[in-house]
Amino acid sequence: MFEQTFTNIDDILRKDAGCTSELDYTEQTSWLLFLKYLDALEHDKADEAALEGKAYNLILAEAFRWDTWAAPKAPDGKLDHNAAKTGDDLREFVNDKLFPYLAGFKQRASGPNTIEYKIGEVFGEIKNKLQSGYTLRDVIDRVDELCFGSQTEKHELSHLYEAKIRNMGNAGRNGGEYYTPRPLIRAMIKVVDSKIGERVYDSACGSAGFLCEAYDYLLAKPGMTTADLKTLQTRTFYGKERRAWPTSSRS
Repeated sequence: MFEQTFTNIDDILRKDAGCTSELDYTEQTSWLLFLKYLDALEHDKADEAALEGKAYNLILAEAFRWDTWAAPKAPDGKLDHNAAKTGDDLREFVNDKLFPYLAGFKQRASGPNTIEYKIGEVFGEIKNKLQSGYTLRDVIDRVDELCFGSQTEKHELSHLYEAKIRNMGNAGRNGGEYYTPRPLIRAMIKVVDSKIGERVYDSACGSAGFLCEAYDYLLAKPGMTTADLKTLQTRTFYGKERRAWPTSSRS
């Protein structure tokens, strides 16, 4: 479903002077995927609130939302080329306005367990390496084709991202990540046999494979109560990665 899109994105990134390895391809794809996923999450939350007759305030200001700067749509649902930034305008917007705005969320957030804080963490540690705004436009158009509406789509994205991490290790450059196969992860989790109420921490979480599998393991335990589920979702899983997005209770 997503594999061909990822391949196409890598082919585009190879042409940009700012990206020289698999490490760069993964990093630059990641921040765009993050913003695309955040946009989908925001729309889901807004729809849920509307069904309940409640108001929902979007996290990002309008100028910095995906469907404003990255993929504005015409009435027919296709990209509005007159409104979509490209070339130097796009690159300068991303470098001089978008990234500083998103990095500032860390200081404006009410606490470290909020989405706002995590946004600030992500964009305080990463930068746009693409030197051509036209290349950036091509990559954005490919990312915009992706949808994250179903669990199948989310799982496929997770597995493809882990494959990219594995390729980073094969690429050398001392930038390698060490990928642990899922069957081995599941075996280790069974041996540890965590209980509801205990904290699960991964100090080198990478794509959070251990945390995701630990969540599935605990969720399958019999006798799960509503209180247990809330504990599992908000006060159980913690992780850190040297140059990645902190994971905290959100596997």
